[in-house]
Amino acid sequence: MTYVCSANVNTQPIRMRKDVRILLIGERGVGKTSLILSLVSEEFPEEVPPRTEAITIPADVTPERIPTHIIDYSAQEQGEEELMEEIVRAHVVCIVYSVDNEETIRAITDYWLPLVRRVVPDEDRKPVVLVGNKSDVLQVSSMESILPIMNEFTEVETCVECSAKTLRNISEVFYYAQKSVLHPTAPLYLPEEKELTEKCKEALSRIFKICDQDNDGIMSDREIYQFQRRCFNVPLQPQALEDVKAVVRKHIADGILRDGLTLKGFQFLHTMFIQRGRHETTWTVLRKFGYDDSLILQEEYLVPRLKIPEHCTTELTHQGYQFFSNLFIKYDEDRDGCLSPTEVLRLFSTCLKNPWGPEVYNSVCTNPQSWLSLQGYLAQWTLTTLLDVSKTTEYLAYLGYMYEHDNQLSAIHVTRDKRTDLQKKQTSRNVFRCHVLGAKGSGKTAFLQGFLNRNLQYVRTLNRDHLSKYAINLVQVYGQDKYLLLHEIDVGSSDTVGALELHCDVACLLYDATNPRSFEYCARLYKHYFQDSNVPVMMVACKTEHKDVQQDYELQPAEFCKKYKLPPPQMYTCLDHINKKIYAKLATLAAYPTYPLSSLILFVRAQPPGLWLQDQIRKLSLPTV
Repeated sequence: MTYVCSANVNTQPIRMRKDVRILLIGERGVGKTSLILSLVSEEFPEEVPPRTEAITIPADVTPERIPTHIIDYSAQEQGEEELMEEIVRAHVVCIVYSVDNEETIRAITDYWLPLVRRVVPDEDRKPVVLVGNKSDVLQVSSMESILPIMNEFTEVETCVECSAKTLRNISEVFYYAQKSVLHPTAPLYLPEEKELTEKCKEALSRIFKICDQDNDGIMSDREIYQFQRRCFNVPLQPQALEDVKAVVRKHIADGILRDGLTLKGFQFLHTMFIQRGRHETTWTVLRKFGYDDSLILQEEYLVPRLKIPEHCTTELTHQGYQFFSNLFIKYDEDRDGCLSPTEVLRLFSTCLKNPWGPEVYNSVCTNPQSWLSLQGYLAQWTLTTLLDVSKTTEYLAYLGYMYEHDNQLSAIHVTRDKRTDLQKKQTSRNVFRCHVLGAKGSGKTAFLQGFLNRNLQYVRTLNRDHLSKYAINLVQVYGQDKYLLLHEIDVGSSDTVGALELHCDVACLLYDATNPRSFEYCARLYKHYFQDSNVPVMMVACKTEHKDVQQDYELQPAEFCKKYKLPPPQMYTCLDHINKKIYAKLATLAAYPTYPLSSLILFVRAQPPGLWLQDQIRKLSLPTV
């Protein structure tokens, strides 16, 4: 939306083609070769060969700073098969005719345009420029004959009348050919309907929503100034803005509301730019927001290359959390601190779809109506970033992160190798992964939901079709907030745990204290998979609101833990009061796997740490996180 655009303003899109290939075709004798030679030598050639070799115009002498290849065609030297190959390779086809020869004009529709359509499939339709040469011969324009052709064949971008002999409009021919490739009309505009294409409307609607930062459906003056500066890198003068709003008011009734620009007004301006031949303005905006020539968001825009070494994890940076927090505030329209289903729908309206299914409401904290709180919303983005960072980067792009940043990588932190953390005996990571294992019926689902402050009565009401295998929430480790992700692992009756299941920071083995055969399952898992690993393990006895029973195993849980130097079994119930300290203990074990477990458990008994606790930390030489 360049409201003011002078010759020295840089409106070059962020991403364009690397080069442009222009093919000149047409009837014999219309002057194709003469046009090319006149452009290169800046004078009309006295002798014209049947065909000239391919010409490359360097990037530094073209208006768009893109190298341009000009290809000549001669029926005298080339066959139809070679012609079709050149049409396929070309980015734009210039059909040259002679303004003083009706036969060459008729050949445009009788042969040349049908040929191009036959060679090129509809989904890869190439722009066409009609070039009327020898305009020095006639004083009358040929446009009356050409306009019906342009209306019938929508791939025709424009028509330029020129003269190779007098050099009239020679450079314009190749400028418009280049422009038709870099700033094509077809994806943006429907000439017959005189309106934007649906894809263009959808793209501009997404852009408008991103730029409407207060979510009031109107781009205020401040938001327009910001948009202008970020898209075109030039300021917009106040008088120029008032002139633009006056134009919108004149042509569309609801284009301006409360002295701000509406979506209709925004789309009208781009329609006007295109109708006036200013396609580059709209394309600059579209490419700034990641769209390619087909108005599809580019893959490299959505998922930038990010190297994640083995044993490293991914977390959100401060910028990432700040962006998602601001987005939450923007769409929390009733300011109740939660996102209703309608507000969630609007938040993701700039995306192809909602990234989360209904199970998200059983993975994070919500309000009593099961609406996402800010804490739960940020926790879910933390989970997504840890498990599928490419999805996070993709949705950062959809949601407009690059409106204020170069790319999404500033929102993502790749953590240090876990093996280095073990050597250094400290970690800077803020997200820890805990795998929860246990026999069927041992209480894994209740344990995960208890982490989200939900008791057993709530768990009994859950829709089993929407249960989640994950639960993520904040816990405190030495007085600092860290995320703990619980992942329920279903190992089945065969007791097989793959490498993926062992890829965690801490393991929680649950057994049912009321089932005499439940602990044996945990003991076998530990001895088979965890005994020789570096993964810290905690045994948890569930359903301790009931009287526990003797376990049918060679060692009772407390004896087993003592033998294998594990912390004693932790008692857990979520009948009414939930033992939340267990989750803090798990996070502490994950953060400091090399320290004596009995010492670490001590530190979750008081939060935040007082002077006495800090003194104990110093005595044990525990690092400060």
